[in-house]
Amino acid sequence: MKQTEKMKTGESMPLTEVLAALPFNADGLIPAIAQQHDTGEVLMMAWMSLVALEETLERGRVCYWSRSRQKLWRKGESSGQIQVLKEMSFDCDSDTILMKVDQTGPACHTGRRSCFYNVVKGDRVEVVAEPLIDPSQLYGK
Repeated sequence: MKQTEKMKTGESMPLTEVLAALPFNADGLIPAIAQQHDTGEVLMMAWMSLVALEETLERGRVCYWSRSRQKLWRKGESSGQIQVLKEMSFDCDSDTILMKVDQTGPACHTGRRSCFYNVVKGDRVEVVAEPLIDPSQLYGK
């Protein structure tokens, strides 16, 4: 974020100005990464609209934009696996959001703790985590 590049530690600017200057894509979305606040584990990446971002900041419970359903996606609304916002940051270009969250149970729709369970090992991709819960139990399907 150009405005903060030369600022000193402790200096700040109004959140409304920062939100107004965010470079949302053509669909009105910005990528958001969720990280477990106490362990540093990267849980997932999803998209946020301005409305989802404002709701997250207002309520303290993470809300995304579902591209497949074309509506707000309040994390955990159908599974109970909520994310409570602990801290939000913007990267230096303000084109990615990092949210430190307290995740209840699995973050991934596969029932795994993290969506990042496919690890490149040489010329292969290895699954490195088992589901914590069967997705059919998670979503009642």
